[in-house]
Amino acid sequence: MKKTALITGGSRGIGFGIAKALAKEGYNLAINGVRDEDSVTEALDELRSLGAEAVYCQGSIASAADREEIIEKAYSVLGEINILVNNAGIAPRVRLDILETTIENYEEVMTTNLQGPFFFTQAIAKRMAHTKQNNHAFEATIIFVTSISATVASVNRGEYCVSKAGLAMTNLLFAVRMAEFNIPVFEIRPGIISTDMTSKVQEKYDNLFQSGIALQPRWGTPDDVGKAVASLTRGDFPYSTGQVIGVDGGMLIDRL
Repeated sequence: MKKTALITGGSRGIGFGIAKALAKEGYNLAINGVRDEDSVTEALDELRSLGAEAVYCQGSIASAADREEIIEKAYSVLGEINILVNNAGIAPRVRLDILETTIENYEEVMTTNLQGPFFFTQAIAKRMAHTKQNNHAFEATIIFVTSISATVASVNRGEYCVSKAGLAMTNLLFAVRMAEFNIPVFEIRPGIISTDMTSKVQEKYDNLFQSGIALQPRWGTPDDVGKAVASLTRGDFPYSTGQVIGVDGGMLIDRL
């Protein structure tokens, strides 16, 4: 029986790169997104062409009701979930200096990027733990996709940085809690990745790459992130729960 993966925000950008990588690894997929299913048909067809069964679970992880519906659909169609990839996230609707940002901006970003993944993981982790207790051969992994913004301060989108820093701690908390069940938990920390989210600031980052912001002088791609996730799901890091895997082209290495 094929293993399964549930990927939030999996129909485009980094999430789709992860979905393609896991389809190639032989996983069946539950793909979550907020767009209607007609808008993601092309992405789902591509995943199916790679040999995966792909079910779309529409909904926002910021909503408790939606989270429950996403989980119920994923489990009802695919059975047990072996891999949870918490990837969905948003940038602030308006980039504002932290002296000017609004409660509305802050709450929207934090609810989607931190509160949502926390409780989404809580619900699935309980199911994974229960299954593991009844079937020791069951294999599961939980992955959080954060950002270099977990440690790199950007004062014009402070709420985003705070949400990713909180998600980094969430990785550690679940790594500690799920160790009892031998279920590893990891954080993938991407750098500057070419997606819809970063397309609005392409010229800025093009110039930064030319100035040497990263050791590898190119944009990262969703496929780069997907390959890192695939490696974790293969069990290539069996003694490393809670660790952070940077996918940033060496951007955060201190240099003189």
